[in-house]
Amino acid sequence: MEADSAQSHRDFIAKMSISHKEARETYYWLSLLIKTNYLDSNTILKVCEEIIKIITSILKTARIK
Repeated sequence: MEADSAQSHRDFIAKMSISHKEARETYYWLSLLIKTNYLDSNTILKVCEEIIKIITSILKTARIK
């Protein structure tokens, strides 16, 4: 939502870069929760990986334009 309201192409890339960093951090914390048996499902990590892939693809496309 934040990147959708970007004021420029550079602002969009900056906001998506932050989203990418936050998604990777979320993945890290979720993996720790799974390793400590606080969470018992790897499904969450798979979904998080897909989100990271989508954001990465958006960033690559945006940087080309």
